[in-house]
Amino acid sequence: MMQDTHQLRCTGCARVVAQADLKENFRCPDCGDLYEVEYPAWSVQAATAAKRNFPNPSALRWLWKERRTSSGLRDLSGVWRFRDLLPILRDEANIVSLREGNTPLYALYRAARATGIASLYGKHQGMNPTGSFKDTGMTAALSVAYERGFSWVACASTGNTSAAMAAYAARAGMRSLVLIPQGKIAWGKLSQAIDYGALTCQLRTDFDGCVRVLGDVVRRAPVYLLNSVNPYRLEGQKTPALEIAEELDWRVPDHLIVPGGNLANSSALGKAFLEMKHLGLTDRVPKISVVQAEGASPLYRSMQASDGRELTPVEAHTRASAIRIGNPASWKKAVRVVHATGGSVEQVSEAEIALAKAEIGAEGIGCEPASAVTLAGLRKFIAAGKIDASETVVLLLTGHTLKDSEYTIRYHRGDLLRDEELTALRAEIDATRRNPVELDADPDQVLRTLEQGAR
Repeated sequence: MMQDTHQLRCTGCARVVAQADLKENFRCPDCGDLYEVEYPAWSVQAATAAKRNFPNPSALRWLWKERRTSSGLRDLSGVWRFRDLLPILRDEANIVSLREGNTPLYALYRAARATGIASLYGKHQGMNPTGSFKDTGMTAALSVAYERGFSWVACASTGNTSAAMAAYAARAGMRSLVLIPQGKIAWGKLSQAIDYGALTCQLRTDFDGCVRVLGDVVRRAPVYLLNSVNPYRLEGQKTPALEIAEELDWRVPDHLIVPGGNLANSSALGKAFLEMKHLGLTDRVPKISVVQAEGASPLYRSMQASDGRELTPVEAHTRASAIRIGNPASWKKAVRVVHATGGSVEQVSEAEIALAKAEIGAEGIGCEPASAVTLAGLRKFIAAGKIDASETVVLLLTGHTLKDSEYTIRYHRGDLLRDEELTALRAEIDATRRNPVELDADPDQVLRTLEQGAR
């Protein structure tokens, strides 16, 4: 495997550039589209790729498994132990890691019974060091920034990106700038960025407004952009797909369901599964489907109106703050992945998200609200005949339940949703609520409550 050769190809006009020629906003100067990383020796799109250059798939599978027994920093990372498929650094000594990745693939027994899906799993990216899937991309992109000698990195964020970036920047001895929309971020996430030392600016705008401001900042100052337009982020975010395949003994699931926010995650996972098949590591790709919140569903609306040919930005409104994005940067990449894998795009209501989150919590694992769109979307896919009970399905859970504890408390207290939002799900939601019971310090009262709870 060639360790120091990669290039970047525009996903719009196919222009190829070297790393040194990338613009600060990571967009193609000819057509304005985003780049993706490719490896001339073996990438799916690379014109020079020849099978004689491909690594031996059996040897790679053995090597990656062996690295799990190593105590080396590179091997302890669930991203960098797969470094053979992301050779983006000239010197591996520049890796910045917090031992991210290697997250659990949980069997969802209760949800499987409720939905009728025999083999249902949750790939829990919330078990990463800062509590979200963003760590897998951040270790890759920030390592590139560190290797290139940047002192400052920056992002616009709804919360998870800022937490991940600030943590990895602190680990590398770098400075970080975070732009967040005022009053539209979960406090648990904001507290992380502050704790890790980020210079945090709350702007009187929404997420998309923060992105616009940051674009001007990186043009005028030597600051490295770490939003998901950065193609190196997606290289790190490929690795959960490799972990899923590995954990299923290299038998690819039939369906992978991913939350839809800025849409880089579905793009990265699709790239990984297509690369695995191309290299002979697997014999097929799963259908990759995206689920958005109804109030922040520009991709869903685009697919309904034009099969993804055009996207109209929306003003995003959802309590699932991680996917409260109305103008997703990676929508074209996501459309290509959905089409290439035969997946679908769906939207779900606030009540459906809240109920699904409570059901995942009842599994004993929990997740942040945005992750729960996957289970809510699964139900819609089943109803539409797009997923069969005999299929193996993986839900990508992107964030930890503690990311937005206020949401959870308000749900169980009964004041999260408005009456008009509850509609037909009121009975199911009431059955899942677990509000604390206030009692005197009396064992008899506790025992009576225990008896009632056992009924």
